[in-house]
Amino acid sequence: MYLKNALRAATAFSLIATGTAYAETITIATVNNGDMIRMQGYTDDFTAKTGHEVEWVTLEENVLRQRVTTDITTKGGQFDIMTIGMYETPIWGANGWLVALDDLSAEYDVDDILPAMRGGLSHDGTLYAAPFYGESSMVMYRTDLMEKAGLDMPDAPTWEFIREAAAAMDDPANDINGVCLRGKAGWGEGGAFITVTANSFGARWFDENWNAQFDQPEWKEALEFYVSLMNDYGPEGYATNGFNENLSLFQQGKCGMWIDATVAASFVTNPKDSTVADSVGFALAPNHEGVEKRSNWLWAWALAIPAGTQKADAAKQFIEWATSKDYIELVAANEGWANVPPGARTSLYETPEYQDVPFAKMTLDSINAADPTDPTVKPVPYVGIQFVAIPEFAGIATEVSQEFSAVYAGQQSIDEALEKAQALTNDAMEAAGYR
Repeated sequence: MYLKNALRAATAFSLIATGTAYAETITIATVNNGDMIRMQGYTDDFTAKTGHEVEWVTLEENVLRQRVTTDITTKGGQFDIMTIGMYETPIWGANGWLVALDDLSAEYDVDDILPAMRGGLSHDGTLYAAPFYGESSMVMYRTDLMEKAGLDMPDAPTWEFIREAAAAMDDPANDINGVCLRGKAGWGEGGAFITVTANSFGARWFDENWNAQFDQPEWKEALEFYVSLMNDYGPEGYATNGFNENLSLFQQGKCGMWIDATVAASFVTNPKDSTVADSVGFALAPNHEGVEKRSNWLWAWALAIPAGTQKADAAKQFIEWATSKDYIELVAANEGWANVPPGARTSLYETPEYQDVPFAKMTLDSINAADPTDPTVKPVPYVGIQFVAIPEFAGIATEVSQEFSAVYAGQQSIDEALEKAQALTNDAMEAAGYR
């Protein structure tokens, strides 16, 4: 232990010696999720080790995606590091818009990154973004309410069980919704959730010839189930609820169940923030009875360097610091192992202290159950679970999600939304030359 600490101290001294001579101020665009906000609180550690200062631009998820996409495509140069994910990284890397992370230090140990994360953040075998955390999705539920309802949550529930449990736990008189789910417009918000739900009902975005599939019965069945579930047992105004809104509702004790990103587990079980921290259980994301696909996704919020930056060296130092084993240990030492960024490194799941965290195994099982190369029941020409890995998808799916959110808000029918989704998707794909 002494030798390990001495080596760290020597490394820190070396970084300071080299960093202060060429001290930079780097600007980082990031999402307003809890783990990213927590990271900002430790920035002084990075500055002490390197001499580099950090300016943060922290944005709501939909706004972040708009800002970084505009900046990278117009070569705006506003940011030295961008927080992006598995959708953008391979596409932008292939376009030459990102700095390759193929020369990170041996101490950083790239091979320790979980294969699912490393693969999703690479193009042609080259890593273009480093995962700050990785996630799938899973069921988080109130164990006390489940027990009161006389039900037992299976490790691998069906949507039909979720509806039964939501009905049993729904208690409007006490401001408890049976289930809280995303309805907010945005391809990565409500769009992501309804896509994986549809996958679990046997639906797909495109057939093998890139024809939109919203006119098929599987999409209608999925939407009808979702809308009925939420209208009966979800919160008022769910059409505008995304990750952060549902997190707040669950922490306040207003949700019997919440199906969302596995990364939320540390926040709903943290007694400093959650009123129900001692009564939360976990299960795999549901499937529809008789359909083999589960409604889980695969994602990483990752740090990438736009090719236009003049501060690539300082940016790489930050990425090494923020996504390292040492950073995980720093958070664990200060806030406990349950609060470290999950889902990115193999070594984390080999750490005995982390194995005792109640949601660690279910998170890893959910990540391992997600296969972007086989996301649907019927064959498809694309890779991606909650997204389709083509450049046009973000624009198309944002529009489709807006049509669906209008359904959730009672502004149009399911049939009207599906008809519009079918037409706008096919029009966009034809204009892009896919059909």
